[in-house]
Amino acid sequence: MSAGVVKSWLLRGGRLIDPAANRDETADVLIEDGRITVVGRDLPHGRATVLDASGLVVAPGLVDIHVHLREPGQTHKEDVVSGTAAAARGGVTAIVCMANTTPPVDHPSIITALLERARSAGSATVYPIASITRGMAGKELSPIASLAAAGAVGISDDGKSVADAALLRRAMIYAKPFGVPILEHCEEPSLADGGAMHEGAFSARLGLRGIPRSAEEVIIARDLILAAETGCRLHVQHVSTAGAVQLIREAKQRGVPVTAEATPHHFTLTDESLERYDTNFKMNPPLRTREDLEAVLHGLADGTIDCIATDHAPHAEQEKLVEFDRAPMGIVGLETLFGLTLTRLHHQLGWTLLRILALLTSQPANVLKLPKGTLRPGEDADVVILDPNLEWRVNPATFASKSRNTPFGGWALRGKVLATFSNGRLVWRDDAMADRMPAAVEAAPGAPALGGGV
Repeated sequence: MSAGVVKSWLLRGGRLIDPAANRDETADVLIEDGRITVVGRDLPHGRATVLDASGLVVAPGLVDIHVHLREPGQTHKEDVVSGTAAAARGGVTAIVCMANTTPPVDHPSIITALLERARSAGSATVYPIASITRGMAGKELSPIASLAAAGAVGISDDGKSVADAALLRRAMIYAKPFGVPILEHCEEPSLADGGAMHEGAFSARLGLRGIPRSAEEVIIARDLILAAETGCRLHVQHVSTAGAVQLIREAKQRGVPVTAEATPHHFTLTDESLERYDTNFKMNPPLRTREDLEAVLHGLADGTIDCIATDHAPHAEQEKLVEFDRAPMGIVGLETLFGLTLTRLHHQLGWTLLRILALLTSQPANVLKLPKGTLRPGEDADVVILDPNLEWRVNPATFASKSRNTPFGGWALRGKVLATFSNGRLVWRDDAMADRMPAAVEAAPGAPALGGGV
């Protein structure tokens, strides 16, 4: 077969798991001209290129609603090309990118440029978040109506909360008619100021200033009150404390329009991991205690927390190679998302693949009303092929991301993405798939060459 773009694929005989349809069965998937056309058994291949998926899982592409692509203005850390390539390797086909760029996404022209860049050079569909306030300065509202019209799927000053409660209330009132939710990084600045890790026994032992649980919980409580009053949808980002989980649980029981997300690092690591002062473990919100970790898991299990997101936050190596107090907060997460989640929730805790994939596909799509996260015929052909049992070792040197700031380097994980299709186009193929599909297949524009799995 000559190199070129394959327009039709038949994914043959895989275990199809589609949480949106509550479907878990052996089936074929036919992809034509960027869309899923037929799902069924023993489909004729016609002119389609056949990929043998037997013994593997075929699922909707993952949806990550919390990603920092760093473009515009911080492209030494990440950009649309490298970020979406990293997403493809992690099985993520839809990215919701945050607004804290340089300049912040507070004008429709920035959204237009970002969407065009993603369409022409990206390996995943990109959905922008716009800032709540102009310049993310917390003083004046951004033009919410025009930002929504330009394509913003939500508004957020992620990286910090809106400190002025009256201003946030006004933002909720303005945002509700346009159907865009408020995404809040819940942190009271006066309580968190200068903190480098969770406030507790380990921060005292390490001599580092801590960030108390109350910094997160005070803002969540305030925002839940405002959401209940205004009726605006509120999405709480990266929940990290037991108290936060309980606040959201009780608010949902009262009918408050709130959703929430958790990150793999907050249900995998605790503050004890910082014992060696490794800045790759420095993140915001910080790693908490075992009690908090268990509460986050419980929140995911009972539906209090709606989905899993990475908070992929790339930083250049030299930015992290400083004293712990001075290092920026954040880690990369796109390329380890599936492996970490499956290792923790499936192989260690015994959760079903259907349940886990719902947290990674249909449920994050539902939070922001995105037309993604399903294998239904007629929908975009965002599809991943997964081996839930393949063991592999995290090697940051091979990441497609421009940044390597992960605390999981060297970790052995179980569960790997072997192939990713974005809008019907193969954008990632692991070396383990070499015998199952044609060798010469063109990658998406600007993306790294296919193959090279570790």
